[in-house]
Amino acid sequence: MVKHNNVVPNGHFKKHWQNYVKTWFNQPARKTRRRIARQKKAVKIFPRPTAGPLRPIVNGQTLKYNMKVRAGRGFSLEELKAVGISKKLAPTIGIAVDHRRKNRSLESLQANTQRLKTYKAKLSVFPIVPGKFKNGDSSAEELATTTQIQGQLMPITNERRTVELVHISDEIKSVNAYQKLRLERTNKRHHGARLKKAAEAEKEDKK
Repeated sequence: MVKHNNVVPNGHFKKHWQNYVKTWFNQPARKTRRRIARQKKAVKIFPRPTAGPLRPIVNGQTLKYNMKVRAGRGFSLEELKAVGISKKLAPTIGIAVDHRRKNRSLESLQANTQRLKTYKAKLSVFPIVPGKFKNGDSSAEELATTTQIQGQLMPITNERRTVELVHISDEIKSVNAYQKLRLERTNKRHHGARLKKAAEAEKEDKK
């Protein structure tokens, strides 16, 4: 018998968990349905790439992801201007535009400008009215050999940095890194005062 004035044990074991199990037996059918939908979409948007418009290379946000690059929302107006593409023309030839984006560094501007130039060189522009070619449209010979790009358009890859192994010599071992850092820190702290003192000494010598 249980001592003291406790609650009488009553195990709640009849949960009927079988009634609450969620099943996913329709996954193979969904897989087929999605594949058919992708095929229909590819036929509908031909000859445009199946992955959608071209996206810029951008760096991820926050300290956790900023060393990685990914596809952004759209190219900035500055990047389009550098290549000579107007912001109204860009969406019509498969280039995504983001008017809010700004280039904070020269590297990103150059990388995305080069990306646009590469895309422009490979681009085939079909006439709006079949058979009626206008200025800027590709020739009939080029259009005859044009194929639809399946999968990712100009994929963005993160380059894996190689680690260089260095043999630790006696010379490296002899260097006192802590002492060197403290010395450089002291030199930085006294840099302004030393310059001022040297300028005053030079002034006194001239007198």
